[in-house]
Amino acid sequence: MSKKVLVLSSSPRKGGNSDLLCDEFVKGAKASGHDAEKIFLAEKQINYCKGCEVCNTTHKCVQKDDMEEILDKMINSDVIVLATPVYFYTPDGQMKTLIDRTVPRYTEIQNKEFYYIITAADTSRANMQKTIECFRGFTVDCLPGTKEKGILYGLGVWHKGEVAGTTLMKEAYNMGKNV
Repeated sequence: MSKKVLVLSSSPRKGGNSDLLCDEFVKGAKASGHDAEKIFLAEKQINYCKGCEVCNTTHKCVQKDDMEEILDKMINSDVIVLATPVYFYTPDGQMKTLIDRTVPRYTEIQNKEFYYIITAADTSRANMQKTIECFRGFTVDCLPGTKEKGILYGLGVWHKGEVAGTTLMKEAYNMGKNV
């Protein structure tokens, strides 16, 4: 059965390490017949949450930016990939801002399969657990019916594109292919 796959790449660098892994995930998902789309968040206008609380009753954000369209796609997807470079052992600002901005309709992001792709210069998987716990705080703890399907740890990569030509690219492709 074909699934709708949404890959959210929060790398600030097009062709950065986590972004390249997203591309491979998408290729793998498409090779298996899934409808896969990658959104490169750095090209989108996503403002910070203002904490105004209007969305608590209206379920709509007062801000007019690209987040409404992205949130619709999240709600309408079967599979969501959260991909981020790791900065100081947490997701980068683009990813955290996206997560914060799901508040108006986050309860509609139900029964989804989630994959996480993280990249870091650090080589310790244990040091990446704060990032994974941040993702789980959003997905497992707040979104009904979440199924965590896989984590790709792209460790030991610092410079843009360094992940290219490594086994991580094949892992990302296979993870997408096995959605």
